[in-house]
Amino acid sequence: MEVILLERVAKLGQMGDVVSVKQGYARNFLLPQKKALWASKANVAAFEDQKAQLEARNLETKKEAENLASRLEGQQFVVIRSASDGGALYGSVSTRDAADAASSEGFDVDRKQVSLSAPIKELGLHEVTVTLHPEVDVIIHLNVARSHEEAELQSQGKSIQELAAEEEAAAEFEIQELFDDIGAAQMDELETEVEQRNDQPATQEKSTLDEKLGRNDD
Repeated sequence: MEVILLERVAKLGQMGDVVSVKQGYARNFLLPQKKALWASKANVAAFEDQKAQLEARNLETKKEAENLASRLEGQQFVVIRSASDGGALYGSVSTRDAADAASSEGFDVDRKQVSLSAPIKELGLHEVTVTLHPEVDVIIHLNVARSHEEAELQSQGKSIQELAAEEEAAAEFEIQELFDDIGAAQMDELETEVEQRNDQPATQEKSTLDEKLGRNDD
């Protein structure tokens, strides 16, 4: 089935191109999204009459998209989610979540503009493509973390595995310090006990000598 494209469509053609597509693709995507019209004689003629106007409108929207892209390019947005110690999310991050994260920071992004090959199911930094215009794509980063503190560390380039290793090392250090403190206390007690035992014979010997000399402090 032939349609006439009203805008550039990736891997299909440019505005004004008449292309053959499957009927389902046309009915379910191209026509509802107003990306194409049936390539009837009437529609082709109507397009030719409005071509200059459509091209001018396309140029205007492209410039707007480029302005937004210049501000959005490389931006990082934090998404807080619950996850296991291994980094697996209890759920996933969707295109809507990505759009909401960008919108909450003042960027006008719709979920339909966000492309994910699959829902995000792991903690970490993830590249996401946002199509602001048929000819303007931009890359943003989603920082998926369990807390804002963890997100800050991830933004510094630390992976979930490195963070887990650091937490484990810190815990082991605290345990070692505890054992060291206990050991030091036990050593002090032992030294005190030894000193006390060493003092006992001398005291007893002095008492015996006093008895022999018949001394009596009373």
